[in-house]
Amino acid sequence: MKVTVVVPTYRRVEDLDRCLAALREQTRPAEEVLVTIRNDDAESTALVEQSARGWPSLRAVPVKRPGVVAAMNAALAAVTGDIYALTDDDAEPHRDWLARIVPIFEQQPGVAAVGGRDDQVGAPGDKTTVGKLQWFGRIIGNHHVGAGPAREVDVVKGVCSAFRMSALREIGFDERLRGSGAQVHWELSLCLALARAGWRLVYDPAIRVRHHVGTRHDADQLHRGRFAVEPHENAVYNETLVLAEHLRGARRVAFKLWASAIGTAVEPGVLQVPRAFLRDGFGALTRWRATQRARGEGFRDARR
Repeated sequence: MKVTVVVPTYRRVEDLDRCLAALREQTRPAEEVLVTIRNDDAESTALVEQSARGWPSLRAVPVKRPGVVAAMNAALAAVTGDIYALTDDDAEPHRDWLARIVPIFEQQPGVAAVGGRDDQVGAPGDKTTVGKLQWFGRIIGNHHVGAGPAREVDVVKGVCSAFRMSALREIGFDERLRGSGAQVHWELSLCLALARAGWRLVYDPAIRVRHHVGTRHDADQLHRGRFAVEPHENAVYNETLVLAEHLRGARRVAFKLWASAIGTAVEPGVLQVPRAFLRDGFGALTRWRATQRARGEGFRDARR
């Protein structure tokens, strides 16, 4: 099987340089490496053009619209390989990254997505529950601290993932999702759609990248320790839209009740507010109002 590696980037040229160096050192090289670059990112364009002089399989794919979904779909239109391997520009794949990914697709024809662990400095411990969607709609991630053998999951994480092109072309990346940068929960949308189509998804913590968690140049700083209303609402809306469409019957009702009454510390329901208020003061009320406003919009648009 032929592999295309896709690296969406935007104004993180030092991170991109490190990522490309790691891809060039793969023990199983990719047949093609595509870097998606926005039209206003001259530095990244120059880096890729310079690197491509001694690396024929490397090329840039221009992107006119902001957001990672537009970038990934632009690459999808240009891919020539059988496997669409994806990583972030602030990640550094281990040398055996592709060597571990490819055999899973070759040996298991029912697998459409493969994910791995994105090691982060200071991340706590190891977890065995990774990439699971609980029956009532709560998502458990833990991809960055996953441990144990390879196993089936509900969701893989984009920074360390790969997809079978025959399955991916049928679905594509969800253009409805809100956001101008990360468009949080695009993985959830794609993975649940693959599962509905009958495909299996595998997570193997031996497949690794080192995730340096670089600076973002948009309003989305949710995973950088800063809260802002608009990107928070975008993330909650995306999650709600996808889950409200995916869950059926009693599961959808349970999700709606859980999300409005309980939720999580990050996306609180009403019962979380007193505890959050003790921790964050009046900021907890702002987060709760933003969460519930976006929940309502997500459920409304799912009904449509």
